Amino acid sequence: MQRHCQNQRLGMKALVCTEPGHLSYQDIPAPVLQPGHAIIKIKNICICGTDLHAYEGTQPYFQYPRILGHELSGELIDFDDGPGFERGEAVTFLPYFNCGTCIACRTGKPNCCVNLRVFGVHIDGGMMEYVSVPSRLLVHGGGLSYAELAMVEPLAIGAHGVTRAQVQPGEFVLVVGAGPIGLGTMEFAKQAGAQVIALDVNDHRLTFSKTHIGVSYTINARDNEVVEKLLDITHGDMPTVVIDATGNQKAINSSLQYLAHGGRYVLIGLQKGELIFSHPEFHKRETTLMSSRNATRADFEHVITCLKNKKIQPATYITNRVKFDDVQAQFAHWLDPANNIIKTLVEDVF
Repeated sequence: MQRHCQNQRLGMKALVCTEPGHLSYQDIPAPVLQPGHAIIKIKNICICGTDLHAYEGTQPYFQYPRILGHELSGELIDFDDGPGFERGEAVTFLPYFNCGTCIACRTGKPNCCVNLRVFGVHIDGGMMEYVSVPSRLLVHGGGLSYAELAMVEPLAIGAHGVTRAQVQPGEFVLVVGAGPIGLGTMEFAKQAGAQVIALDVNDHRLTFSKTHIGVSYTINARDNEVVEKLLDITHGDMPTVVIDATGNQKAINSSLQYLAHGGRYVLIGLQKGELIFSHPEFHKRETTLMSSRNATRADFEHVITCLKNKKIQPATYITNRVKFDDVQAQFAHWLDPANNIIKTLVEDVF
């Protein structure tokens, strides 16, 4: 299998984001097996907000040119030091390449490693035929399909945010942003026993969160009575957890007003600007403010277990399917909210 990859060195196809607004198919060398690494033949790729923001030129921690893609599944072709894995196995992997030695890694938080390199963000990602990743980051497919495995990473982001928030049964959780990450966050908040409220400016996504995710309450953020509606839903208390999944500066800075006194405000979404809160509003609530970065192996395993047990239906999120050769032509189309795309799946990559 290793020899097969080497023989494809001159012909491996990749899709490169050369600069904001521009994608280019290019031939690049295929990876050669290195000590402690694995070679994966990519099968499915999900397009995420990070990819879209990179294309727009609004993604933090980003430099061009870059090969996008970190929501991936594939066939394990070859590996070194991968106990328990088999060649030909369907796998995914943690796309967060941590150093293993910094303070975060030593204290069990490799997802926020000091020297973190995120696949498809800081280093080239998976929009190519073969990828090389550290064997220690491989994740067993557990009998899931390639499409299901490609959904594990984005769902794990939401699962990690809910874990950070320490959501308790019965409490009201407001999720701001009903995109794929927000919808996954709602899923896991529900599983934690919360009463979930979805807030977004897009009525289609709010309807989707109610009909497909089973969220009980939805509010359009453009409504002039958001606070009044939240007070009514929560019986005058306001949500004890607010989780932002927008990556929108205005939404992040304004959502503190929706939080109950003594509550927790968790930021999954990421933007380039500053956090600007009224200090008195923040202080009087004795607010707990947290960021939620990436996900851990425990989050991945939790998601896979939920998928295997049919607690989450990943196909629900996939509203658009495309072949790899058509990604360049269609990518800009996915940026328009009017197209009502929740998640695009690039299938049968190679």
